[in-house]
Amino acid sequence: MPSHDASESERGKRFVISLLETRGITKAFGALRAVDDVNLRVEEGTIHSIIGPNGAGKTTLFNMLAGVYPPTAGSVVYRGNEITSLKVYERSRIGIGRSFQITSIFPELTVRENVRLAAQSRGKKSFSMLRKASDLKEVEVKSTKILTEMGLEGFENQKAGTIPYGSQRSLEVAIAVATEPVLLLLDEPTSGMTPEDAQKMSDLIRKISEGYTTVLIEHHMRVVMSISDRVTVLHQGRVIAEGDPETVQRDGEVMKAYLGEEKAW
Repeated sequence: MPSHDASESERGKRFVISLLETRGITKAFGALRAVDDVNLRVEEGTIHSIIGPNGAGKTTLFNMLAGVYPPTAGSVVYRGNEITSLKVYERSRIGIGRSFQITSIFPELTVRENVRLAAQSRGKKSFSMLRKASDLKEVEVKSTKILTEMGLEGFENQKAGTIPYGSQRSLEVAIAVATEPVLLLLDEPTSGMTPEDAQKMSDLIRKISEGYTTVLIEHHMRVVMSISDRVTVLHQGRVIAEGDPETVQRDGEVMKAYLGEEKAW
């Protein structure tokens, strides 16, 4: 019989849950393998960053996670179920939300309307030409809460295309959050930002990731190293390193891959 101590030890073990996995995922464009046999494991409740020098395959991998590109080989598994063949909107429906490298908002709609549309897409009440949007009280409350969390108070009634660029990027994240994701995919959320705005976005990601599992591609290494629980490094389509930020920063292969690139850590 197992001893009392052994039993206590078993009960004290930490079981890590994998929310998203790729198994040998590959994407070839003709003779070029942009992503080559990548095995990625994203643990629930973490911020997992994917980094690498230009041309490493980050965006291609990200687009396969989101359902934009079908893989040439391999599979994507979410919550234990294979979702390789699911389209973008189908992945959104099961809890995978994403932002884009290039701002993707409705510029002629107000900031509130942008968020409200995303929130309505997950509401219990369907769209109706005969119902005023203001009557959808739950959606209004939810939209207000998200706008406040994202630091967009004061911009609610402005057209989205007229607010500052940093706030537009925050709005895009707000739209993704309004779809009630379990897994949030952020594609270069600080792209084109000033250092001050990049820091604000970093703080925002850290804040919202208390409630979501987050995967992000990011070029700003200070952002990556300050907020990530785990970092995967790609080079020429392959994983060359993975681990916590401190371990990755000391990895010889990573430093070699980044020679000639600006290193910000």
